[in-house]
Amino acid sequence: MDYKKILLVEDDTSLGMLLMDYLETEHYQVTWKREGLSALDQLKKQPYDLCLLDISMPGMDGFSLARQIKNQFKNLPFLFITARSLKQDKIKAYELGAEDYIIKPFDADELACKMRVILRRVPSGSPATLPEKLELGKYTFYTSRQELCLDGKAIKLTEKENQILLLLCQQQNKILRREEAVTIVYGKFDYFLGRSFDVFISRLRKLLREDPDIQIENVFKVGFIMRINKGVEV
Repeated sequence: MDYKKILLVEDDTSLGMLLMDYLETEHYQVTWKREGLSALDQLKKQPYDLCLLDISMPGMDGFSLARQIKNQFKNLPFLFITARSLKQDKIKAYELGAEDYIIKPFDADELACKMRVILRRVPSGSPATLPEKLELGKYTFYTSRQELCLDGKAIKLTEKENQILLLLCQQQNKILRREEAVTIVYGKFDYFLGRSFDVFISRLRKLLREDPDIQIENVFKVGFIMRINKGVEV
């Protein structure tokens, strides 16, 4: 079983132990840290799929830790779990890039549900370590800048194009299952979202047509596969 790696940052010992035990029964691999600096050190040691952050902690608080995550681990999602319910705290959290803001006390099953939604939406495969630059044949794909470059010219990608191309890169020469990919990109799957996804695939084909070594093929009733004769490092 592929256990998702969760970094829990919570200074309350009782809640930290309860959350760790609960999340482990939900088949997550959990590392628990009690303050921001040790959590930041831990992030430098190994990749994680999601961070759960308290705000009020000794030393580096949750907001400061979130800033460091955005600066150093751009693709790593995080949410806040906190007793602070003021509107300005919520706004600040979302401005920092939080996926969600959960106020204590909370229902553990609701937390687990929200985590599953976030993890479906975020591309699989160690988000914290996704490279800033990928070489795709004649193209260079700058993931954080949402740019595809050819012969020194930059093509600006939309957010959806960027996310779908990244999914294809991660599954290079393997099938990217359509229903799973649509759920990751849109948060759910239905017929109309599937059609929208197909439109973005067509756009990416056009953007990549200058290199015949790159092909995005249909796999009937299953999904897509991107074949690249020249390697891409992910």
